[in-house]
Amino acid sequence: MTFQCIRKLVLPVFTAGVLSSCVIPDDTSRVAKVDATTAAARKEMVGLSEADVRMCAGFPTATADVGPSGQIWTYQRTVQRGNLSIAMPTMAVGAIPAVGGSVNVAPGGYCNTQIRMVGGHVAEVAYAGDNNMPNSVDALCVSTVDACVAYARQRSRKATAVSR
Repeated sequence: MTFQCIRKLVLPVFTAGVLSSCVIPDDTSRVAKVDATTAAARKEMVGLSEADVRMCAGFPTATADVGPSGQIWTYQRTVQRGNLSIAMPTMAVGAIPAVGGSVNVAPGGYCNTQIRMVGGHVAEVAYAGDNNMPNSVDALCVSTVDACVAYARQRSRKATAVSR
């Protein structure tokens, strides 16, 4: 086999191996959008009572007193995301080293949803943890707050209907 022939054979395999070893960076803030449900929760959950939050999100994993400014309730969720694994076979041609690789998309993550309670009502909602997906910020926190967003919207509709 001539060098030209080897180069034509190895270059595409090498390029595929290099591309398959690329990973999504931890900081996806330039390309990812904030999840609509978690963004809505920051606004629509404000004003819900402690009992309302227990009804829609369950009991918190942890609570912390923050003095006269109330309490912070934390909901911890570990999410096992689906994986996509693609493996390239290792190929060696003569004296050229072996080329191969793999890619793994969407490893697991976790979310800590923190809810500040002041005077027995929600004053603020925030998120922390490895909670981003490749195209959505705070997406792993949706399972904690989605029922509360629906609950808050339902209460809002009922209050609007009663006031008419």
